[in-house]
Amino acid sequence: MRDLLYRIRVPLLFVALVGLTATTMLADRRSLPAGAKDLPLLSGALLDVAVPLQAALSAPFDFVRGLFRRYVALTDLRTENEQLRSRVAQLEEENLQYREALIASERLERIDKMRGEIDLPMLPAEVASRELSPWYRSLLIDRGRANQVHAGMPALTEDGVVGLVTAASPHAARVMLLLDRQSAVDAMVQRSRARGIVRGLGAEELEFEFTAGSGDVEIGDTVITSGLGGVYPKGLRIGEIASLTAEGSHLQQRAKLRPAVDFGRLEELFVVLWRSPTLELLSGDLESPAPAASSGSGPGS
Repeated sequence: MRDLLYRIRVPLLFVALVGLTATTMLADRRSLPAGAKDLPLLSGALLDVAVPLQAALSAPFDFVRGLFRRYVALTDLRTENEQLRSRVAQLEEENLQYREALIASERLERIDKMRGEIDLPMLPAEVASRELSPWYRSLLIDRGRANQVHAGMPALTEDGVVGLVTAASPHAARVMLLLDRQSAVDAMVQRSRARGIVRGLGAEELEFEFTAGSGDVEIGDTVITSGLGGVYPKGLRIGEIASLTAEGSHLQQRAKLRPAVDFGRLEELFVVLWRSPTLELLSGDLESPAPAASSGSGPGS
C-alpha cells in the first residue's frame, strides 16, 4: 500500500491542490462580505498557491494554441509567397514580351528606312541554321525558288551586306557570308572613292585590298559596294576600316575591315530579288534570241 501511494504521489498532490483551490474559491465567494476587498489570511495564502498552479495548468494549452496560430500564420505566408512568385513570373513574361515587341518595332523602323534607300524589291527571310567553320561561313534561310529566290541574289540587313545566295531549293536557300574565304566583293571607300576588293578571312574580320594610287584610305572610313563585278548593287554598306597593315607590295595595300553586320546575332535578313545581267547570262535565265527563219529556198532557186 505504501509503495502504491509513493508511485502515485505526484497525481495525488496535483488532485489535492486542484481540490484545495476550488474549495478556497468557493469558500471565498460565500464568506466574503459585500463590498469587501481584502481576502482572509488563509484564503489569500491559498490564492497565492492557486495562481501559479493555474498558470502551470494553462501553459501547455497556451503553448499548443500558440503553435496552432503560428502554423496558420506560416501557412498563410506560404500561400502569399506562392502567389507573389506566380505574379512575379507573370510580370517577367509580360516584360519579356514587351521588350521583344519593342525590338521588333525598332527593327521594322530600320527596315522601312532601308527600303526607302534601296529602290529594289526585297524579300524577308529568317535564318534557319548556320554553318561556321574555319574555311566556310554560310547559313540557310527559309526562302527558296518558290519565293523567287535564286543563286546570285544579294542578302543584306538594315546594317549592310550579309552575303550572296549560292544555292536554292524550292523552299530554302544557302547564303555565303562575306566572312567566307571564298567571298570577294568589288568595293570602294565612300569618302575617297578608293577602289579595292573585300575578301573574307573566315573569322569575324574582313580584308580590304586596294591599290595605293587609287585614293587614300584612313581608319574609320566606310567601305561600300562599287556596283562593279556584276554581283551587288552600288552603295551597299560593307564595313569600316579598323586598321591598316604593313602587308602587301608598294602598289597593293591591305587593311582590316570591321563588318557592318553583326553576324553572331543575325536572325533575319532580306534577299534582294535582283541579279545583274552578267549573272543572268551565266545562269542561262535570259531568253535566248529566236533563231533566224530559214528561207526554204536553195542557192539555185
